[in-house]
Amino acid sequence: MKTDWINTKLTRFAVLLLLFGLGQSAWAAMTIEVFGGAISRIPVSIVPFAGAPAQAQVISDVVGGDLERSGQFKLIDARSVVPAPTDAGDVQFPAFRALGSDAAVIGRITPLPDGRLEVRFRLMDVVKQTQVAALNYTIAPAQLRATGHKIADVVYEKLTGIPGSFSTHIAYIIKHGKHYQLLVADSDGQDPQVVVNSVQPLISPAWSPDGTRIAYVSFENKKPVIYVQSLASGSRRVLANFKGSNSAPAWSPDGTQLAVVLSRDNGSQIYTIKADGTGVTRLTHGGNIDTEPAWSPDGKSLLFTSDRGGSPQIYRMSASGGDIKRVTFDGNYNVSPAWSPNGKSFAYIRRDAGRFQVALQDLGSGQVQVLTDTTHDESPSFAPNGSMIVYATEINGRGILATVSVDGKTRTRLSDRAGDMREPAWGP
Repeated sequence: MKTDWINTKLTRFAVLLLLFGLGQSAWAAMTIEVFGGAISRIPVSIVPFAGAPAQAQVISDVVGGDLERSGQFKLIDARSVVPAPTDAGDVQFPAFRALGSDAAVIGRITPLPDGRLEVRFRLMDVVKQTQVAALNYTIAPAQLRATGHKIADVVYEKLTGIPGSFSTHIAYIIKHGKHYQLLVADSDGQDPQVVVNSVQPLISPAWSPDGTRIAYVSFENKKPVIYVQSLASGSRRVLANFKGSNSAPAWSPDGTQLAVVLSRDNGSQIYTIKADGTGVTRLTHGGNIDTEPAWSPDGKSLLFTSDRGGSPQIYRMSASGGDIKRVTFDGNYNVSPAWSPNGKSFAYIRRDAGRFQVALQDLGSGQVQVLTDTTHDESPSFAPNGSMIVYATEINGRGILATVSVDGKTRTRLSDRAGDMREPAWGP
């Protein structure tokens, strides 16, 4: 078991990447498939915005896709409501109520003389016949999708009481042909942008808390080296290039340091290092494999994976090292912890009867819930609002990204024909 886990943990990402199938283009659009949903979903009508049909369709598609993917909303077709309302005073509440809608999203897109667009958005409470939100945006045409995500965030928060995370981004690794890429895409997987190109494996992307930088591991020097890259300028620098392996970067919540895994002294051990690459401090000791550190939201603790008990399990320790306690006891293979934003639970990968699945464990009670029904899951990462988890899995022999709600009731596949995708990390 220990030898098997050593081989798995130290080489599995490289092996998976090397085994990726051939793809066509990293720019192929993703398709979204939703499986399941909450038992009681809020019925919402998204009325096509007035204005240029193509631009209005972009807004409608983004808002509708975001809300549906969350599993909290049921989209109601309101095309039968004629004329379509564009402002609060135009809404025929009985017509929407007859369709079964509890809320309606309406608006207008107006071209401005300077080439920009004015987007007017209104959220109406059909039951109470009141206006819930009213916002105007002046944008460039290229910002239509981003504006759709902002509108979806407002709708989500007003109707659920929880801030939306649709305007955030996901980083992930893809291999197509003989090339590896680190990409950043919208939260729905659309509009991917290349951050790093390489002919050698790239692994372990990790967002800085302010969302301006990504730490990752590259094998371009024939060994794993940790880099930090600025998303604004594209510049990068080496964070850790010590003897042996440098891997698994994880930013502290305040962005001043990272937890990393180094093998420079004695096996695979966890260290902290300042964000400027100085101040290396060792946290774990011994001949065990300690890896995959994850910071608690308050910065006081770290979860990590270790074989110190004979099989890979998840442990918790002080952020300064010491006070190490095992936290997973259900099963003999539990890895890849990801702390929830509220610090009350963590997601991880558990193996049960040969199936690798995303599970969620409450830190207080120890209660465990398996969230997925696939068999080759890896790399869970929480949305900033804690409502969803993105992870990588394998369907028909090909790696894809997927999301699951924290109650396990809604699962979404973000499919991309470009190639195999791995190691998603949900940004702040």
